[in-house]
Amino acid sequence: MALGFFDGIHIGHAALIKKAREMAAAQGATPSVLTFDQHPDTFIKGAQVPLINSPFDRKDIVRRLYGVQEVIFIHFDERMMRMHWEDFIDRLVTDFNVSGFVAGHDFTFGYKGEGDTERLKDKSRELGIECEIIPKVDLDGITISSTYIRELISSGDIERANLFLGHPHVLTDTVCHGHKLGTSMGFPTINMRFTEGVIVPPHGVYATKVQLQGEKRMHLAVTNIGVRPTLGGATKVSAESYILDYSGNLYGRQVRVEFYKMLRAEQKFEDVGSLKAQIEKDVVAARAYFKSQA
Repeated sequence: MALGFFDGIHIGHAALIKKAREMAAAQGATPSVLTFDQHPDTFIKGAQVPLINSPFDRKDIVRRLYGVQEVIFIHFDERMMRMHWEDFIDRLVTDFNVSGFVAGHDFTFGYKGEGDTERLKDKSRELGIECEIIPKVDLDGITISSTYIRELISSGDIERANLFLGHPHVLTDTVCHGHKLGTSMGFPTINMRFTEGVIVPPHGVYATKVQLQGEKRMHLAVTNIGVRPTLGGATKVSAESYILDYSGNLYGRQVRVEFYKMLRAEQKFEDVGSLKAQIEKDVVAARAYFKSQA
């Protein structure tokens, strides 16, 4: 069992998951990842911690990219917050028949974070199960962390965020009905929402790729995050993607959008014609970006 919150599932998390898979293979056990339904700091400190991914995307990334199907979500509430560190370990071992733990160098758990890696190792030894602690993972002289990646996404530096994540930043949702304003301009878009509590990148236009439910192929796309100021504005932020070289009805289908680069900030144009001309330029820019990365 790999222990942590795993927001974003970055390169550091990948090291934990890889070790859990190795240990499980050696033991003939099932590799698993433990996480929580909400960030502990949101409950403990009373301040909302903006998350990189929704719980759905967190689970999907672990399964799709790292091959671990057993992703366990535990509800974090006051009872969990006040649980003694030793009781926490005992509960995991009893409830999930754990035969080994993997944790990061800075992992803490239990009431007031009194459980640490040394106590985890000692307790595991007492229980007769394996325990591996993964040292910090650095990139460009920076220790990889969800906190740093959140800052990158919030500033619109998607390329660098992806470097530290080890994979593209994603948004998965079921396509909902919009105002069909893009269709009227010749650029039909799919409309998606951000899960509450998840980071919304800066309003703007992004070079993206889209995968449609039931398909393996990735489609190039241009995605606008914002409130459509030129077209009257909106009360809620949405992610509207124009899928290049594609036509079809996608309402009600699940779609995953992968973000690669912020092309420009959202802006209000004088008229629809000016907006349409800019979208045409955005499409050219997105194609050029992906061609340069090929």
